[in-house]
Amino acid sequence: MKAWPKVALGDLFDVEKGKVGIMAATPGGFPLVTTGEDFASHFEPHFSGDAVCIPLISATGHGHASLKRLHHIQGEFAVGSILCACINRASERVLARYAYYYLTACKDGVLIPLMQGTANMSMKVTDIVGVEIPLPPLPEQQAIVARLDALAEKTRQVEAHLDAVERDAEHLLALRFRDAVADAPLRSMAEVAPLVRREQSIDLEGSYPELGIRSFGKGTFHKPPLSGSEVGTKRLYRIEPGDLLFSNVFAWEGAIAIAKPEDAGRYGSHRFITCHANTELTTAEFLRYYFLTDEGLLKIGDASPGGAGRNRTLGLDKLMAIEVPMPSLAVQQTFDRLQAEIAALKAKHTAIREANAALIPAMLERVFGVEPTGARQ
Repeated sequence: MKAWPKVALGDLFDVEKGKVGIMAATPGGFPLVTTGEDFASHFEPHFSGDAVCIPLISATGHGHASLKRLHHIQGEFAVGSILCACINRASERVLARYAYYYLTACKDGVLIPLMQGTANMSMKVTDIVGVEIPLPPLPEQQAIVARLDALAEKTRQVEAHLDAVERDAEHLLALRFRDAVADAPLRSMAEVAPLVRREQSIDLEGSYPELGIRSFGKGTFHKPPLSGSEVGTKRLYRIEPGDLLFSNVFAWEGAIAIAKPEDAGRYGSHRFITCHANTELTTAEFLRYYFLTDEGLLKIGDASPGGAGRNRTLGLDKLMAIEVPMPSLAVQQTFDRLQAEIAALKAKHTAIREANAALIPAMLERVFGVEPTGARQ
């Protein structure tokens, strides 16, 4: 980065704290800047102009200082009370979007050190006023912004293309499943994927890594291990790869998964329902897909009597009584191959998304060089 003169934000921007509690906002016709990626709305604007919005509180809390994102906004808008708005009052000297890109690139060096506190770290508007930014001539700012905006648009187009391909793939999968189950006979879960319980004897000196299930069909995750003394009198059940798993309290919202090879050696509590597919009749992958369809979730919901909050307990007998469509095993296996191909496609897309997401930070680092530190006192 060239040796451009540094100027304090307070000499270029009016810096004001947001005026509306995000949870108390009244939806309306004006954008409401929050700490989230997308704007909310509010019925009235509190600010007008070309601005950079900066969160005042740490994104992570628990004594750790961090900022996830800043925002650039133009026009009339409202800002949440846990952010501040830096409104450009020197448009002949600075572009707010240039300042946004600089502060995004260098937030770890110029903003995060301003955060103070213990449990909930935050910074003051008066500190932000003193943050200095390098100020090249306006034409050079315009050139920098144009380069970064062009790259941002290309990354957005890549994301949009990947999203469209995945939507088409999911639509194809749904059509193939509809064809697969058309006129297929119904058979009970007790017949095609009976309940399996592998109770583990507990050694007080032992260690028992647990497995969790994410809602909305998002798969399994690993929990920290429990010591035998922590398990106490509770029961644990061994899980094996290929098991069809249900959370007995959240299955109704899609907490349904298949244990992966890397899940071997883990345990589930009594809240886990473990089923083993009869390989002469069905596959766990086919059943999982069915139970995550609208029809399958409806049957799971009917088998899960309501309780307090989100907890609705899936009954074992009711699960075993659910009838599922059973096309031939060959048809199911063909469908599973398509599922696997689409999963592989999504895995490739994940790698592309990660590389795509790294482009803007890499360009910011190239443009602005080493992150400056400190603020004008």
